[in-house]
Amino acid sequence: MSATITLIVIMDPPGTVPVFLSLVGRKPMAVRARAARQAVLVSLLVISLFAVAGQAILSYLGIGIPALQGAGGLLLLLIALQLLSSKSNQEPEAVEDVNVALVPLGTPLLAGPGAIAATIVFVRQADGHLGAYVALALAIVAVHFVLYTCMRYSGVVIRLIKESGITLLAKVAGLLLAAIAVELVANSVRGFIAGG
Repeated sequence: MSATITLIVIMDPPGTVPVFLSLVGRKPMAVRARAARQAVLVSLLVISLFAVAGQAILSYLGIGIPALQGAGGLLLLLIALQLLSSKSNQEPEAVEDVNVALVPLGTPLLAGPGAIAATIVFVRQADGHLGAYVALALAIVAVHFVLYTCMRYSGVVIRLIKESGITLLAKVAGLLLAAIAVELVANSVRGFIAGG
């Protein structure tokens, strides 16, 4: 239960809706549905990978959680700046060239450093107990189901806020993403200082 609550707080399903809408809100419903599905599947895959082999991957590459936080923060900051600087009548450039369901939605927004670090900690706490591993797996699946539901039915929000609302949401989402990015980078610096 604590794993579910922790992951929901970190991954923030309702908080993903403004970012999701700012990136794909002007696309047809079928495209939005596909983007929601792909983002959640990418996130589930990344979180599952780190649950199974996260500690080994980080140790092998010599990467600490602070480095992961810093990288995620910088990537989110780039997306935030793009959202904040894009013209009001056009979508961010990334939507045209890159599948936003993969980056930034799937990772680092959903499967970000916080969720990855929390998952690795919960795996450590399970300490070989099968029941704890099963509970963690169920928590990960449940959180991703909530994420998918929030994004999949964000069309209701689109009908309410219309085109001008999507533009406003893009700016607000950009500001929030920038704040999250700065917090991640600050945590990264604190982690490096504490570790050094």
